[in-house]
Amino acid sequence: MDWLAVLNLVDSTLRLSAPLVFAALAGLYSERSGVFDIGLEGKMLASAFTAAAVAAVSGSAYVALGAGIGVAVVFSLIHGLASITYRGNQIVSGVALNFVASGLTIILGSAWFGLGGGTPNLPADARFLPIDLPGAEAARSIPVLGPIYAEVVSGQNLLLYLAILAVPLTWWVLYRTRFGLRLRAVGENPGAVDTAGISVTWLRYRAVIICGVLTGLAGAYLSIAQSAAFSREMTAGRGYIALAALIFANWRPVPVLFACLLFGFLDALSIRLQTTALPLIGQIPPQFVQALPYILTVILLAGFVGKASPPRAGGVPYVKER
Repeated sequence: MDWLAVLNLVDSTLRLSAPLVFAALAGLYSERSGVFDIGLEGKMLASAFTAAAVAAVSGSAYVALGAGIGVAVVFSLIHGLASITYRGNQIVSGVALNFVASGLTIILGSAWFGLGGGTPNLPADARFLPIDLPGAEAARSIPVLGPIYAEVVSGQNLLLYLAILAVPLTWWVLYRTRFGLRLRAVGENPGAVDTAGISVTWLRYRAVIICGVLTGLAGAYLSIAQSAAFSREMTAGRGYIALAALIFANWRPVPVLFACLLFGFLDALSIRLQTTALPLIGQIPPQFVQALPYILTVILLAGFVGKASPPRAGGVPYVKER
């Protein structure tokens, strides 16, 4: 594999990792507050459809992004209402949202656009296009660092840059702010937080709202940045992969980034291997190659769930003591 091929593989890894980073950080906020969220997949799917549909009608990527985030926040508030206010089963609520999103996107897509649950192809103005950073072309002649800057750092879309910046921002919020301290505390011992005069309910609702914003970004990335339209079930299990990355990273923001990059690398590698014959092996069946990220998900969940340390109050509705 030559140097340019390596850079292309890294570039693909970053592009495919961005929605996973957004979704995994969304789950991090929610689950750190004690609200388990298996509905990341549904929120991403609803956001992807809404963003593509609004982009097709309005022609504006930013309006579409706002609409996608808004729908994901609504789904998050529904999950919060069921899990926090009415103290329902958080897993059941998340699974229900996944089914609702899956069904609604197909029905509304078929009714509105008549394309079998998808949306029309979007024009360039309705998408987030790659951004050429200053000096990218001039830097190509610089050995090693020049091609990295020109091929990998430059030429990415705005949402990918936001995904990378969201990791240090999340670390700072969780470990360097009062809100982050309270968020982590409410996921470990909500009774102590309540005793200190802090509303457990309001903290958890803020966490699920942030979760909605980030899943909205993840879904919109898929349909108006990475792709140029919405297609049925286009999330393809990425919400569950993000959950696996979150567990693998033990609910910490920086390891979450590396876990998502690992999944993104396997996804990018699987795409490349579909057209590449390996020495002594030959052509690998494309079905096996496409399944690699999901096989890794199962392996990680089987091997690391028992070793992970989730928030102690996670999944447990809080009942205020009288």
